[in-house]
Amino acid sequence: MSSTDPQGLQAFPDELSSRESWLEPFGWYQKMRDEAPVRYDASRGSWDVFRYDDVKRILDDDETFSADPERANDYIEPETEGEGLILQTMLFEDPPRHDVLRSVVEEPFRSRAIRQLEPRIRELTANLLDDALSNSDGSSNSSGPDKEMDVVGDIAYPLPVMVIAELLGVPVEKRDQFKTWSDTLVEAASDDVDTKAYMDDQRQVQMEMAWYFLELIEERRENPRDDLVSRIATAELDDGSQLAREEVLGTCILLLVAGNITTTNLITNAVRCFDETDSFETVRGDDRALATTIEEVLRYRSPVQAMTRVAKSDVTVHDATIEEGDRIVVWLGSGNRDERKFDDAETFLADRAPNQHLGFGHGTHYCLGAPLARLEAKVVLSELLDRAMDLRVTETELSPTRSSFIYGVESLPVAFETR
Repeated sequence: MSSTDPQGLQAFPDELSSRESWLEPFGWYQKMRDEAPVRYDASRGSWDVFRYDDVKRILDDDETFSADPERANDYIEPETEGEGLILQTMLFEDPPRHDVLRSVVEEPFRSRAIRQLEPRIRELTANLLDDALSNSDGSSNSSGPDKEMDVVGDIAYPLPVMVIAELLGVPVEKRDQFKTWSDTLVEAASDDVDTKAYMDDQRQVQMEMAWYFLELIEERRENPRDDLVSRIATAELDDGSQLAREEVLGTCILLLVAGNITTTNLITNAVRCFDETDSFETVRGDDRALATTIEEVLRYRSPVQAMTRVAKSDVTVHDATIEEGDRIVVWLGSGNRDERKFDDAETFLADRAPNQHLGFGHGTHYCLGAPLARLEAKVVLSELLDRAMDLRVTETELSPTRSSFIYGVESLPVAFETR
């Protein structure tokens, strides 16, 4: 599972090169926090940062640490036009341009606006669970008094794709295509995959998404609708200008990918945590308890385990001198298990409060879709628990997602009895 990122750099540390180590990286995190809280990995050409305070400091300091990969000493320019379009997003922009891009879509993702989506999200969730329980989609099986379903395939993957597709104004029936694109863009190449073939796949998907959205953007500029693509394509900035084509494209792609990948893994990781700690009954029928427990999932098994920054100037972090242009990986998943910040950090505590985790990042680039992800997770889990009794994970050999920063499993079979 050792891999490379889109710039051709090794993305996985050697210590996380096996399936088992990426499924449970937390022992290694603890060792690094104690023995090498800031270390340079020559094989990947990057620094790794593991402690909570250091991770938070880097994410909070836009003046010293850039989100733009082009600032890195080892950044490789795309070889063909369009190959780098995916980078024209707020995710890889620093202020003030980041703030301009974010302002275009910030209002629809505020908590107040997101709460209005709950009835529709609940309706979609109920329909998906009805399909799963009735075996109508062929992905669920019944055996005796028990029902079986795959949390990922039956609910955690389709629901977020459907929601973000409706918000963007793209056809929900293309959700399998959107899922394939999203998975390809965040996956890491494994040892048994040819690097050139992997890079070709990445480029092909970027171009497919680019052409799809470029046609849609032009259509929405001519005939705007009440959707996010129209909002982004026609937005007028404070100076009277509009976003550049690459920025409109990048924002649409970012919302589609981030709007489903993170929530899929939050829901799935929640079921894993609840199963491991027998927490299903603790949250059943109690929305407040469920909301608190979801925050603990975000800390304990963060859907995003790492983020990358680039030093804008020479800087000292925890006695290590990081030079201008050096790449830095901040391990959110490690910071969230830091004993210096959280009491009993290696224990899943459903009622942990306060809980100042870094599951959605921190600072300027704090996850725009956090309110939506929280709501979708709450609705899915509450609807599932309303219908299912004696819920339990039935697979012991789980396969982690193929990504060097997204954390989840490819499939999570569960068995239960219907209420």
